[in-house]
Amino acid sequence: MYVYIVHSIGTQITLSSIPHFPSSSFMALYGDDNGRGELRIHDSIDELSTDLADYIAELSDASVKERGVFTIALSGGSLIGLMGRLCEAHYKKTVDWGKWHIFWADERVVAKNHAESNYKLAKDGLLSKVPIIPNHIHSINDSASAEQAAEDYEFVIRQLVRTRVISVSEINDCPKFDLIILGMGPDGHVASLFPNHSALNGNDGWVTFITDSPKPPPERITFTMPVLNSASNVAVVVTGIGKSEAVHLAIDNVGPNCLLLPARMVRPSNGKLVWFLDKPAASELDNFSQFSQS
Repeated sequence: MYVYIVHSIGTQITLSSIPHFPSSSFMALYGDDNGRGELRIHDSIDELSTDLADYIAELSDASVKERGVFTIALSGGSLIGLMGRLCEAHYKKTVDWGKWHIFWADERVVAKNHAESNYKLAKDGLLSKVPIIPNHIHSINDSASAEQAAEDYEFVIRQLVRTRVISVSEINDCPKFDLIILGMGPDGHVASLFPNHSALNGNDGWVTFITDSPKPPPERITFTMPVLNSASNVAVVVTGIGKSEAVHLAIDNVGPNCLLLPARMVRPSNGKLVWFLDKPAASELDNFSQFSQS
């Protein structure tokens, strides 16, 4: 069995192969030529989850060695479940959890124990199972209005930038998280930045709010696009055939007349973008058939 490494050269695709190793069973498409980042296309959810855990652990190790901390911002949805490998014994022993600081790239403005809370999802699925220091978990003020919660959260982040827990971008004043990890909806939204929504154009602040989310619950806070694009690393994790069209529109060269999806606007200005996809999610990518394994 082989893992196929596909390199994009202009509009051409060249195919090479390397021996398969079980610990890294994935296909990788390097498309940095067009600014769309590195694509890791996996045969199964299980393989994707293992690769994602390894990727996060490696970034954590590098950041702790360089800065003494690791700042990671999460989203909700199926993402936390896909990060579940981090709860296994190997990662519990090797990851320096005490140096992690946890944030949310977006959050629903509901109580922390509410079923729709991204905090609750992360706590139940990950944070309660690994030895993270409780005061390193930076959740929103769930008793405030959406507007006030966004203001409060930005204040917290600004304080941590001042104390150098969070780095600052070299090209603007935005916080530079070590890793922002995002899911993507079938409509191409990331965090709580939805297509054609006014929040998508919010460039002034670091955290904004919405009260009319197209997807319930309606009230949310979210990082702005400049903050997403100021991160050292951004990972977008997408699975399932239902999101394959959005993956195509977010990654391929689709022309100027197509709707500009929020996911397509994720382009780290001085960082690295990696897409983690399973084969169904990647199935509508241009040239997918040329490198898809049977």
